[in-house]
Amino acid sequence: MPDRPEIVCLCGSIRFVDEMRAAHRDLSFEDIIVVAPSEAGELITDEQKIALSVLHLRRIDLADRVLVVNPGGYVGESTSREIAYAHATGKPVSFTEPV
Repeated sequence: MPDRPEIVCLCGSIRFVDEMRAAHRDLSFEDIIVVAPSEAGELITDEQKIALSVLHLRRIDLADRVLVVNPGGYVGESTSREIAYAHATGKPVSFTEPV
C-alpha cells in the first residue's frame, strides 16, 4: 500500500468561507486530505462555539501541517490561537497570503 496522503488542516476566519472552500478543493485535487473548521453558522451557543474550537485543535493534532487562509493578510484572534497551538505542537504553518 502506498504512503498515506498528506493531511492539511485549514485555519482561518469563517468569514472567508468561500476562500476556505476553494483551498479545500485545490488541495484535494493535489491528493491531499483536508480537515477544515465546521460551518456552524451564526446561531450557535457559547458552549457550542467552545466545543467547536476544541474540536478544531484536535484537527490540528491529526494534520501534518496547517494552512491559514488569510485573504488580505487578516488573522483574527481565534486563528492566532490556532497558529500558536500548531507551533506549540510542532506543526508547520503556512499562509495563503503574507501576514
